Amino acid sequence: MNRRAEIVLNTPADRQTATHWIEHAPPGSRIVFKGPQRTLEQNSRLWAMLTDVARQKRINGRRYSTDQWKVMFLKACGQEAQFVPSLDGTGFIPYGQSSSDLTVAEMSDLIEFMFAWGAENNVVWSDPQESAA
Repeated sequence: MNRRAEIVLNTPADRQTATHWIEHAPPGSRIVFKGPQRTLEQNSRLWAMLTDVARQKRINGRRYSTDQWKVMFLKACGQEAQFVPSLDGTGFIPYGQSSSDLTVAEMSDLIEFMFAWGAENNVVWSDPQESAA
């Protein structure tokens, strides 16, 4: 196997395919096991919460976009985040793990952290359900 491949283990056939790939993988191949990917419901909740924070909060008098808040919250929860220079040298851009790559458990932790941060910082949630489901 000279390429990258990903399989989600939902059926016995998926497991059989994964086993086949493992049995035929060349020495030095890498295998990564991850928990189930975050749900669409969790993703919707995340973006609703980021919108609430972006509309209501400032840091040092400055407003930030939902994408910028996402990077700040991911970093606060221990996810990798860096800022790298733009190619044209006019500033920096965030680089780090995408929220779409988070597991259900990691997304739950992120949402719970955001609820706690919001409570400490007087965020009024547009959908106040405190469940990361």
